[in-house]
Amino acid sequence: MDKESTVGPQKSVSVKWLLRILFAMLLLLALLLAAAWFCFPWYAQSLADRALAGKPFRVAVSGVGLPGFSGVGFRSMKVLFATPPDGCSDAAAYTLLLTDGSLSWHFENRDSSGSQALLPKAVNAAITLEADSLNLKPETNEFGFGDRKPKITVHIAVSRLNGFNISFKPLSATYPIEQATVTREKLRLEGVNFRVRLSAAEGWQQPLDTLHVAKLFSDGNPTPVGNFRALFGSKRDPLKPCTLTLTNCSLELLRWRASTERIAYDLKEKSSRFTLTMAEIPLAELPGFDGGGSKTPLATGRVGGSLPIEFQDSTVIVRNAVILAGKGTSILFYTKEKRPLLSFDMGNGEMLKNLNAKIILNSRNEKLSGLALSNLSATLFGGTITSTPVSFDPSANTTLLTLKLNKINALERVRLHGDFRGSLKGTVSGSIPLTLAKNGFSIHNAALHSLGGGRITFAPPATQKSAKERIFGTQKPDADYTFSEPELLLNRSFNGSTTVGFSLKQVLRKTDSGELLLLSPKGTLMLQHNRLNPDMASLSDFSAGFFGGTIAIEHLDYDMAKKSGETMLQVNNIPLQKLLDLQGTKKIYATGNVKGSIPIKMSGDLFAITNGGMNAEQAGQIIYATTPEERAAANQGLRTTYEALSNFLYVQLISSINMAPDGKSTITIQLKGTNPDFQGGRAIELNLNVEQNLLDLMRSLSISSNVEQVISEKALQMQKK
Repeated sequence: MDKESTVGPQKSVSVKWLLRILFAMLLLLALLLAAAWFCFPWYAQSLADRALAGKPFRVAVSGVGLPGFSGVGFRSMKVLFATPPDGCSDAAAYTLLLTDGSLSWHFENRDSSGSQALLPKAVNAAITLEADSLNLKPETNEFGFGDRKPKITVHIAVSRLNGFNISFKPLSATYPIEQATVTREKLRLEGVNFRVRLSAAEGWQQPLDTLHVAKLFSDGNPTPVGNFRALFGSKRDPLKPCTLTLTNCSLELLRWRASTERIAYDLKEKSSRFTLTMAEIPLAELPGFDGGGSKTPLATGRVGGSLPIEFQDSTVIVRNAVILAGKGTSILFYTKEKRPLLSFDMGNGEMLKNLNAKIILNSRNEKLSGLALSNLSATLFGGTITSTPVSFDPSANTTLLTLKLNKINALERVRLHGDFRGSLKGTVSGSIPLTLAKNGFSIHNAALHSLGGGRITFAPPATQKSAKERIFGTQKPDADYTFSEPELLLNRSFNGSTTVGFSLKQVLRKTDSGELLLLSPKGTLMLQHNRLNPDMASLSDFSAGFFGGTIAIEHLDYDMAKKSGETMLQVNNIPLQKLLDLQGTKKIYATGNVKGSIPIKMSGDLFAITNGGMNAEQAGQIIYATTPEERAAANQGLRTTYEALSNFLYVQLISSINMAPDGKSTITIQLKGTNPDFQGGRAIELNLNVEQNLLDLMRSLSISSNVEQVISEKALQMQKK
């Protein structure tokens, strides 16, 4: 009994110790697993290094979080890898950086044997890599690729062969690129979209899918190029293994759709040739012509064309491009009241041809923009247009170029509308320095000239009048203006303020009552320079030859809306006889020239003169021819004046003039001199006051022409009967 009682307690003690040891081992295993789980962020990099030892790439990961059942997060992951040379391109090294990402996994049992083993023999694993950002750069920093919120999914078939011997077989990989960016120094592509879909079943070749690029930027500024679309796949022609092919390609150039069926890019030569076909579209849809609306379109007609392109290592060459204009294509301009003023006929057929240009897509020159344009030339309307290289000012963020025109047949394409009509001829040559910026464009000292000219007729609609009204009524406002050899010096600021320096060989104004010829008129016109009153136009430093002398205006501010303004008209060296002829006088003959100043105030269609005056520049002669009957009928005072002026040699002539807006005028003339045939040639002083209505005088001068026109029209009507 004592022996048996002793054995029992010993067995009980052994079992207890065995249970304690087993519990301690399980606890130790749990602690080891917990420690491994807790320490995973510290040895994750070591595990990655061991797993990728001997592979052509390596992974550096930091900020690894504690793993969960379906994934683990990280702060950054850097992947370094290299691509070997393949006969088409050289070897290259790349860096892929992902930030604030996660790696998640999902397993699906594909074991069809029905086994209930703890570890299945076959599973499909879907591993998804997500991050806040993805950036890819080659070692040379030749370009950069960036994507926000990327999501890359890889499907892998996992098989357990014997025991714990496991094999992995990649099945597919997908990466939907959405709104990514590609940068290359000064250039940036934005809105890059493409679905990367690779699979073992397709031999890891990318099937055809749509590549879309929303916009191209240069130096941070949007370029005219955007909305590029093409079908792209990685499978290559065995006969041309170094050629990447894009099909069904299209893009927008200045919102003008261009397309080509195929672009073949030679990876080895880094070159391609293709022709862009410009879609036939309304000219009014292009930038600069799209703001007029349906009632006042800025352009009519349709345009199209073709651009042959040669691409070689970041350089685009355009050779012999053609822009076509359809029938009725023109550019229109309007008055402030939205009435047609003039139009420019663009022709029917080849508007612009032999267009050549060189475009460097990524200029490294700091004085050039990312898109550097040079060697621009074209044939335009029978002449040529060229451009200096386009330069870029990074401090002002502006682009500069100068267009040069040579014998462009532009004048003959101008059509006048409304109250105007005319015919212009001649070529235009010169240079136009342009500065382009985000807020518009400016022009600095553009010089244009022409050896041509033309005639412009102002003929407002005539109201219905009786024959009497037409004979004794106001003079018709119709006038012909003929000009020749215009020269312009043009400046424009970014806010639209424009200054035009002008000169012409001559301007002839012709009406029913006579002609008025201005020789070598020149001056400076300023438009939209007054922010408080955009309708204010200013004329300064105007001068012209007039009647053998000159007239000049130092400055005139004219409100085009109110039709009002004030100025001082300076006259110099004007023959006195010419002024007398304007009055319609036939009996006064005079020599000598006058000069003076005439203040003019304009309001509507009327004008007034206050305290104007003209004086003789030197001594001269006045002969007032009268008949004996006129002298006999005159009173003694008037007869004396007649006799004094019959051969008056003046040494001083001073005159003043005042005229009200209704035409009522007062002219005062002071004369000092002698008449050798009167009273022994004694000194004579004459003070003459003339009151008349100058507007009525001008109307009376037009009566004869009105009578002649009415008689001519009556005769023509009789002939038709």
